[in-house]
Amino acid sequence: MTQPFQLPDFYTPYPARLNPHVEAARTHSRQWAREMNMLEGSGIWEQRDLDAHDYALLCAYTHPDCSAEDLALVTDWYVWVFFFDDHFLEIFKRSGDREGGKAYLDRLPAFMPMDLAEGMPEPTNQVEAGLADLWTRTVPAMSRGWRERFSESTVNLLNESLWELSNINAHRVANPVEYIEMRRKVGGAPWSAGLIEYAAKAEVPDRVAASRPLRVLRDAFSDAVHLRNDIFSYQREVEDEGELSNGILVLERFLDCSTQEAAEAVNDLLTSRLQQFEHTTLTELQPLFAEYALAPDEQARVLAYVKGLQDWQSGGQEWHMVSSRYMNGAGEGTAPGAPRRFFSLPLGALGLAALDVTPTAPTTARAEAARARTFTHVPFQKVGPSRLPDFKQPLPGSLCPHLDTSRKNLVEWAHRMGILEEQPGIPGSQVWTEEKLLDYDLPLCSAGLDPDATLEELDLSSAWLAWGTYGDDYYPVVFGRRGDLAGAKAMDERLAACMPLDCSPPPPATHALERGLADLWQRTAGPMSAENRRRFHDAVRVMTRSWLWELDNMVQNRIPDPVDYIEMRRHTFGSDMTMSLSRISHGNTVPDEIYESGPWRALENAVIDYACLLNDVFSYQKEIEYEGEVHNAILVVQNFFDVDYPTGLRIVDDLMNSRLDQFEHIVAHELPVLYDDFGLDAEARKGLGTYIAELGDWMSGILKWHYDCRRYKESDLVRHHSPEQPGGPDAAGGWRPPVPTGLGTSAFRVPRPEPVG
Repeated sequence: MTQPFQLPDFYTPYPARLNPHVEAARTHSRQWAREMNMLEGSGIWEQRDLDAHDYALLCAYTHPDCSAEDLALVTDWYVWVFFFDDHFLEIFKRSGDREGGKAYLDRLPAFMPMDLAEGMPEPTNQVEAGLADLWTRTVPAMSRGWRERFSESTVNLLNESLWELSNINAHRVANPVEYIEMRRKVGGAPWSAGLIEYAAKAEVPDRVAASRPLRVLRDAFSDAVHLRNDIFSYQREVEDEGELSNGILVLERFLDCSTQEAAEAVNDLLTSRLQQFEHTTLTELQPLFAEYALAPDEQARVLAYVKGLQDWQSGGQEWHMVSSRYMNGAGEGTAPGAPRRFFSLPLGALGLAALDVTPTAPTTARAEAARARTFTHVPFQKVGPSRLPDFKQPLPGSLCPHLDTSRKNLVEWAHRMGILEEQPGIPGSQVWTEEKLLDYDLPLCSAGLDPDATLEELDLSSAWLAWGTYGDDYYPVVFGRRGDLAGAKAMDERLAACMPLDCSPPPPATHALERGLADLWQRTAGPMSAENRRRFHDAVRVMTRSWLWELDNMVQNRIPDPVDYIEMRRHTFGSDMTMSLSRISHGNTVPDEIYESGPWRALENAVIDYACLLNDVFSYQKEIEYEGEVHNAILVVQNFFDVDYPTGLRIVDDLMNSRLDQFEHIVAHELPVLYDDFGLDAEARKGLGTYIAELGDWMSGILKWHYDCRRYKESDLVRHHSPEQPGGPDAAGGWRPPVPTGLGTSAFRVPRPEPVG
């Protein structure tokens, strides 16, 4: 069969090594698969299929240092998961039997009890029998926290098949953001990461397992694994099996490009995720260790886990190059299985430039050009007025009749909180004036988001928007200008103290941000239940901590990785906080499992992304030309694809439209199935219908506010950023990222921008 594209040049920064117990694992896996009835007579595999796929080689490459016993067990897990994939394909995907597939999947969690003493049902097929055997052999060595994480990732992995089946039945190709999210949630790599903890004897401490650095490492690892698999399996999945869940196909359709161009773009995204992994390891782990006061042995486990993730990346690449399961004969000048040189990235070592990066070294000119672009953006470039496309309009909205009164009330509240003043002892901290507050017209946004609000509700939501927008403006101007990351982190801790979960009096406020948050917290959280109050507290903290992430990037002059940007943009926009309030307002008629389900999270994320991308389109000139920002979707796209502003805008506009289309698709096609799956009654369905209508208001209200407020137009920017305005350019020409000095650092210097007229 003719191959549909030439394999791209891969960025392979970690050394591939082979476990010496590979042959023993091969022998064991054959015997185990036969005991589980997965071979002759199964209708799925013969022994020659198992031998050709060589999962023992995969595990020997991806777990090069584990014992023979552990390698055998890990190999059995991979035999099981690949058998499941092929079994589900033959029985349910080819026939389109979603109902039968769901019943099949619903039984499998019963074979993963947290306590083995709880027992299991009697297996009825090879997949159930294999899972029961593997779970019993694995979990005694691991903590309950690990069991819960691994069980969740296993269930998500199995449910991928149902999501793929739904897309096949709908003849639908996902959009890029949807694809990355769902592929990660239901793909195999988070599951593989759990087995790395087992095989490397590197169980991650529970108290940091959900932290941003560990989450980013796991997600970057997962994305890289999945994207690599998509490149190698495109021919089998798309051309043979008719699957629509493949990254190359997704980008082919989204970018309207050739298969070869889409394969190169997927490889670029794979490279970006690997470089994100490196960046997080080098810059975020040590601060995490200090923040949580991890003991030396705990730090060692985390670092062993990171090394295990690295081993898996390089080993997975090697296995894909030799396994008969994949298309791997098109690498120019590289025969399958041919030896190649690798080096291991020195973590934190000085003198990286002295490494012998020869033509056989594991990087490419394309990868290094992308890395260079990420850190060499010139801030404050003149880009002219923001260009606005013909937005695909969401549902028409209306405005709350209390708008005019709320505008007056917000000004009074802002003065009482001290938001419009310079903060005591902090020169240059008056970032807002009454004129700016009136121009920004945040009550207009609130009035569109909730047209049925009472005056009290409108005042409260307007104040929340004003507080969040003020904080988002304040951090880069005051902390970013000084490179004061320590001061920003101290402020973040003081803000957390303003939200006591028992609603007791907070510490005395020393800053307008603290005073405003304490006031809003008492007015909002007081009537909530303890559980809802905790959720809302966590949502506000997600937003304030995301401001620290922005400062880190600004100080490093680093344009974020596109996947990391989309996910963190939701937090910086305050979306978790907004969604938390919306959910709470609908009471307890809806099971939590609905809100945590894949379709519902995809629905909310589509709405959030539409609003975030919309804001980035309107604020492009404000952020790039006047504020020296690196956090804008158009800039991120320009950097990733190395394209100009109009092209970047077109891609972002296409992504906005695809997110809106996804919202409509989920409402029309996926939610009815979800409601039936959960057996929701009429009251719950009505409540969710009201919430969905409010999401439509949310998008419409945000679009109207961006058009009508006086925050983004060029004439308003000139006025707001004049030298006479608080927060305007200072004598040095405004905020500029700190740059290194000394021998060999001249390339980091950027020209001083011309003063804004």
